[in-house]
Amino acid sequence: MTQTALPGLVTPPKLPKNTLRIVPLGGLGEIGRNMTVFEIDGKLLIVDCGVLFPEETQPGVDLILPDFSYIENRMDDIVAVILTHGHEDHIGAVPYLLRLRNDIPIVGSQLTLALIEAKLLEHRIKPNTQIVSEGQIQKLGPFECEFVAVNHSIPDALAVFLRTSGGTVLHTGDFKMDQLPLDGRITDLRHFAKLGEEGVDLFMSDSTNADVPGFTTAEKEIGPTLDRLFGQASKRIIVASFSSHVHRVQQVLDAAANHNRKVAFVGRSMVRNMAIAAKLGYLEVPAGILVDIKNIDNLPDNRVVLMSTGSQGEPMAALSRMANGDHRVIVGQGDTVILASSLIPGNENAVFRIINGLLKLGADVIHKGNAKVHVSGHAAAGELLYCYNILEPLNAMPVHGETRHLIANGKIALESGVPEESILLADNGTVIDLRDHQADVVGQVEVGFVYVDGSSVGEVTEADLKDRQTLGDEGFISIITVIHRATGKVVSGPEIHARGVAEDDSVFDEIIPKINAALEEAVQNRDHTSQQLQQVVRRVVGTWVNRKLRRKPMIIPVVLEA
Repeated sequence: MTQTALPGLVTPPKLPKNTLRIVPLGGLGEIGRNMTVFEIDGKLLIVDCGVLFPEETQPGVDLILPDFSYIENRMDDIVAVILTHGHEDHIGAVPYLLRLRNDIPIVGSQLTLALIEAKLLEHRIKPNTQIVSEGQIQKLGPFECEFVAVNHSIPDALAVFLRTSGGTVLHTGDFKMDQLPLDGRITDLRHFAKLGEEGVDLFMSDSTNADVPGFTTAEKEIGPTLDRLFGQASKRIIVASFSSHVHRVQQVLDAAANHNRKVAFVGRSMVRNMAIAAKLGYLEVPAGILVDIKNIDNLPDNRVVLMSTGSQGEPMAALSRMANGDHRVIVGQGDTVILASSLIPGNENAVFRIINGLLKLGADVIHKGNAKVHVSGHAAAGELLYCYNILEPLNAMPVHGETRHLIANGKIALESGVPEESILLADNGTVIDLRDHQADVVGQVEVGFVYVDGSSVGEVTEADLKDRQTLGDEGFISIITVIHRATGKVVSGPEIHARGVAEDDSVFDEIIPKINAALEEAVQNRDHTSQQLQQVVRRVVGTWVNRKLRRKPMIIPVVLEA
């Protein structure tokens, strides 16, 4: 029987000697927030530390972090954080972790560390970084870490193979098996095979495309499509992509050069990341092709390409502001907008709103649904099956994906010959112990969502978000009443004001006598408090509004004594 997460919180036992403990703090059952803690001999190693982007049900939230409470009292035991690649869902939470201890060694490839260093500079943190490359073996406390080249939608991605006294683990990070990548750097299956010969006790593999049959399309197939679209466009071209998708930006630069167009980067993260990629040699920029966005108005429309952020419908990103008419770039009739990215689950409505807004402005909108302008950076089912057959792992633990992706990955492991009882379908907070070549679920720790809201981190609660939803969906009603301290009689009010409620305030006139009567009855109890009286008002108004108006607004009663 497949091992699954334990229901409820089950305190894990004390970690036995020569046992490797694995606790995912994010990335399971979701696309983002990737973070896994490995523990042995009293030391902790963290692989990835990313963020999750909020959905519409989380209004006002900027980012969602992994819950560090499991490790916050053990910061001195952390030997390092390994970053598999430079995407936000794997590195975005590092600044918040380093607030707890700023000298934790950060280990990763050259490009990955350059991206995180630029991010940390904005947070005024100078990190302790260690560059590693494929084939390198690094000793980090009781962990021997061997790094393997993998292909992804960002250069310099690495898988990591951990050797410990409790067993061996191969963590792929995000990867695919593009055999003709733009940078010539393939997923090193020969290295995988060597590790398979040595013995992989636990295989933790990317699950994002596990429910997609076959193989992921090669990146090189996007270039001809972009070239054709650039040739057909008669006015400005706006391409939206992730700000770290170096390969896609390279293809845009190449297509622009072929059609005698200039390129301007739009969006702070796009400008920053592409400057880093070009400086380190990961992005080849044709001479004279880049222009500052401030100068595009001096160029004919048919000479302009804008490489923009906002492909996921982020409300403050450049493309969203263009669609809303709130950006210096005014999208007009005949412009071509290309969304060169996949939809992250949960972002569909936001992206479709942008598409509709751009279409209303007269733009031609090209996306993955109507043209081959993007391919995934994640291995499909056929590629995962190859990996299982090459590695022949004794245990499998799918990571990085929603529940449907993890289950699909588990089925591939089963088909490849991994025993059913050795396939672990875990949740965030599930505790897995690896010992004597066997991985077992031994407990469940509490792992919640940590919300970043402006300058506050972790202060916004689920109750706050529920209140925000109520305000947005149902509106609110305030009731201010003044009662005489001695007699308990209402001397002023109740004054009732509603916001976000369709009816006029006069509709509440009929409830005023009921509020007065309920208050006068309540104050007969000499031990009453203002809070208790406010609860009385809330109950009376809430019951009436629910019955009369069929609504459940937020009700804010204020009872003052004079």
